[in-house]
Amino acid sequence: MSAADIHLTDAEQHASTALQHHFDNMEQQREAGTLGMWVFLITEIMFFGGLFTAYVLYRTLNAPSFAAASSGLNVKMGAVNTVVLICSSLTMALAVYYAQTGVRRMQLILLLVTWVLGATFLVVKTFEYAEKFEKGHVPWLNFTWNTPEAPEAMPAGANVPAIRMFYWIYFVMTGLHAFHMIIGLGMLGFLIYFAWRGRYTPEYHAPVELGGLYWHFVDIVWIFLFPLLYLLGANLHH
Repeated sequence: MSAADIHLTDAEQHASTALQHHFDNMEQQREAGTLGMWVFLITEIMFFGGLFTAYVLYRTLNAPSFAAASSGLNVKMGAVNTVVLICSSLTMALAVYYAQTGVRRMQLILLLVTWVLGATFLVVKTFEYAEKFEKGHVPWLNFTWNTPEAPEAMPAGANVPAIRMFYWIYFVMTGLHAFHMIIGLGMLGFLIYFAWRGRYTPEYHAPVELGGLYWHFVDIVWIFLFPLLYLLGANLHH
């Protein structure tokens, strides 16, 4: 028996241990897992879709106020986080590719890089939230606007209650997104551990693919959040 045959036999044995008893073969198990993930992501799309609908409705009714409130966001931090997440999507896609091709070292490195980029996003978001607390732009505390502590301009037609509503929506949407990022980091932690153990092979790599689907979804949500929340008031000057 050749070395290639021995390697193939080991791979097949590894795949058989990953096969759950209620599936006939690995392909059926992979298709069921993919279907389950897509069903889950559809529910997430409906969840965030409701939030986006609420944002569009309130923005339509309070356009000047939402533009003024948006001008108080830190566009630079938002842009940095956008670049970070786009890069993390690339590294996650490459990790899936190397899991499919069985290159364990690159698979592990790229999963680690993806985790670091996700953690970087949360660190930047923490600094951004801290800035909102410092300026008094937290709607459930002593909210302030157009004062010496928060000198953003008040354009014609804008009002403080509608500006406060913008920040309610901002914190809810970005907070829920950050919560999904935390879940994603936990998921990546498991993937990194099992990749280090050599669990994922060309015959069995479905968890990495499903994790990639979730990670890309969270990244896409931010791609919509950034222009809607941050760029709306970019043309206003303090």
